Amino acid sequence: QVHLVEAGGGSVQGGGSLTLSCTFSDYTFEPYYMGWFRQPPGKEREKVATIGITSHSTYYADFVKGRYAISVDNAKKTVYLRMNSLQPEDSAEYNCGTYTTLRWNTPVQTAEGSQVTVSS
Repeated sequence: QVHLVEAGGGSVQGGGSLTLSCTFSDYTFEPYYMGWFRQPPGKEREKVATIGITSHSTYYADFVKGRYAISVDNAKKTVYLRMNSLQPEDSAEYNCGTYTTLRWNTPVQTAEGSQVTVSS
């Protein structure tokens, strides 16, 4: 178990940027991978990006490649998701979570999500 606290999100106009953060604490074993998934209104959940906490290796879904950047500050025990060139179709609830592998789709544990709304 790990305590996850997500922050960020909000509303932005199309083409704008937002940054989400996810702080992890109170764990016995540090997570291997962390990342975000999102669920647009009325759609299935989709994985967005993951990062290795120690390796810093990354994975991005095709629909965010080149626009989103995931990073980790190990000293602050915080993972960030920088979202650029946001489009209305990026509007969704975004949740950070822990993962067992870089490409595994199902998170082991998740934080309370952040709403991202992009207007046209």
